[in-house]
Amino acid sequence: MVIQQVKLFKTIESELPEMEKTINRWIQKNKVKVLSITGNIASHGAASGGPMSSFSSSDILVVVMYEREVE
Repeated sequence: MVIQQVKLFKTIESELPEMEKTINRWIQKNKVKVLSITGNIASHGAASGGPMSSFSSSDILVVVMYEREVE
């Protein structure tokens, strides 16, 4: 039987390259069939009204929808 599930990954903007490696390793290790990958970025400091340079790193959320076999 095949079931659909989701896996969430969260990091900050400055750690994107490591997050990409983590996601790719997870996919390979678990041998899942990826159905979709979506993401969202949440900026901090936008309400402060300060210049762009005063923004802190943004939170990144990636949602992987996948299928896997279950016995």
